[in-house]
Amino acid sequence: MKLDALLQERSGNKCELSGETGKLNIYEVNPDATSNPDRIILISEKCLAQIEKREELDGAFWESILLTSMWSEVPGVQVISWRMLNRFRNESWAADALDMMYLDEESLEWAKASGDHIGDGTVQLHKDCNGNILANGDTVTLTKDLDVKGSSLNAKIGTAVRNIRLVHDNHEQIEGKVEGQSIVILTKYVKKQA
Repeated sequence: MKLDALLQERSGNKCELSGETGKLNIYEVNPDATSNPDRIILISEKCLAQIEKREELDGAFWESILLTSMWSEVPGVQVISWRMLNRFRNESWAADALDMMYLDEESLEWAKASGDHIGDGTVQLHKDCNGNILANGDTVTLTKDLDVKGSSLNAKIGTAVRNIRLVHDNHEQIEGKVEGQSIVILTKYVKKQA
């Protein structure tokens, strides 16, 4: 039986975390995702975006989901539930759930391999001056005249910067080209164009 058919049968064609129907994604619970179907789960778009930290965490959304999914018999679902509970561990409902949850030694080691349980669980997204989330390839407008360090270039307010790139390790910076020169720009000085 093909993997996607096996996952659809196991899940009843629903997200294995939230129970949502609709567009579902095959998600390999990394690291160490193998062709073992127990380590691959079927999840909704919203779950995927929040697991991959592409959108802000929604505690109200996850509270009811995780209190149920943590008891799943599927190891991949258990591991993701444990990781997501750790992102919310400063909230009493998640701390209580983590105290009740049991993972065997191998699953716990697998869950900890991502390092998700170490951080504070916040998702740092690149946002413009109005709080709009920025993505690679977006076009932004400068909201302030900017002097470019190491250059005589002065980027004027209202200048459009097309096809931006997010600076991976700093959510307050993006890269883009102004007058043919690649520069780093602080996100607080740009406004996303619709």
